Amino acid sequence: MTSIEGHRGEPRPRPPFPAVKGLFASPTILNTVETYANIPQIILNGPEWFASMGTEKSKGTKVFALGGKIHNTGLVEVPMGTTLREIVEEIGGGIPNGKKFKAAQTGGPSGGCIPASLIDTPIDYDNLLAIGTMMGSGGLIVMDEDTCMVDIAKFFLEFTVDESCGKCAPCRIGTRRLLELLEKITDGRGEMEDLDKIEELATFIKENSLCGLGQTAPNPVLSTLRYFRDEYIAHIKDKRCPAGVCKKLLQYKIDPVKCKGCTLCAHTCPAGAIKGSVKNPHVIDPSKCIKCGACMEKCKFGAISKG
Repeated sequence: MTSIEGHRGEPRPRPPFPAVKGLFASPTILNTVETYANIPQIILNGPEWFASMGTEKSKGTKVFALGGKIHNTGLVEVPMGTTLREIVEEIGGGIPNGKKFKAAQTGGPSGGCIPASLIDTPIDYDNLLAIGTMMGSGGLIVMDEDTCMVDIAKFFLEFTVDESCGKCAPCRIGTRRLLELLEKITDGRGEMEDLDKIEELATFIKENSLCGLGQTAPNPVLSTLRYFRDEYIAHIKDKRCPAGVCKKLLQYKIDPVKCKGCTLCAHTCPAGAIKGSVKNPHVIDPSKCIKCGACMEKCKFGAISKG
């Protein structure tokens, strides 16, 4: 049995995983359909057959729930060692609307994000851990260029905060403080020292939480900070969301060259933030704009942009 230090330095026991020590102090399988589905095939075909698939340390196949910005969504089963590129481009059919692949998130809320630069990574347990994520339950969410990685980290952390049982302070309090730091950044109030606070707090939560939920909760934050630090910096220094997702950092603008003065945007705006006369370029008053995006959706000339 391993141990971790408590908040005052005293050792605190950490329960082992069931696969190491479970029922009757013996290794115990986890009750998942995927585990049970493999057992009959191994019995019928033999362990050698099963071990012939996959990588040296990760044998057999893995089922992924493929979703997000991808043409073909659903459950897919692939041999361990299949590259992320094969899953996204061949099985998933690529990214819709001609968008570029930006990242893939594996392992659910406890996992991390894999950037486009690592799309040729063979997917197995060891490789995912090495790049800061995990296999987890087999979730694989694909993201395109319109995804804000700071917002993604915040999204998964919100789930963890809600799911925390509250038994230990590192998870109960730590994840909330971590979420507050992310909200501060996406609201445009972030400071550069917040990045150091995030890394310090995330490390503390991982090392001191009692169970797997808290121990893995910071993974989405740490992986996005590792591979997409430039986006965090843009939110903090430039007060800008590069993907145009974080609402409080958005600013809608009308291109006077493209604007035909049709007045459709002005009639659509629920806040009366757009002014202009017929057949003349219109302008948006940022102090009145509620950033709903209705004007951009209605414009037939592509004259309205956000950034």
